[in-house]
Amino acid sequence: MIRQPDFLTEKGFEQFLEQTKRKKANPFLEKVRFEQATDGLSCQMMHIGSFDDEPKTFEQMEAFCLVQGYSRTSKIHREIYLSDPRKTETAKLKTVLRFPVKKVQ
Repeated sequence: MIRQPDFLTEKGFEQFLEQTKRKKANPFLEKVRFEQATDGLSCQMMHIGSFDDEPKTFEQMEAFCLVQGYSRTSKIHREIYLSDPRKTETAKLKTVLRFPVKKVQ
């Protein structure tokens, strides 16, 4: 998932996607879609560093939730990439991690 600017409409996205497909063939472009996500109650944290270290951040998030009286409802999660891994050194990569939670009764 890559967050898009608020001014980008679905029509603008489709135009951009068609232009991109004409420039260079890529089979993954057929899987790209434009949609709005509504996650509901979630725990979210900024992860800085290697993608390989994300499990440690998820552990921190889950521990925080337990202390606050919440529990993770699913292992499904979202990753929002804020850095371009082709241009950013690994130690400085920024990724927003988010998973759904519920209040513990």
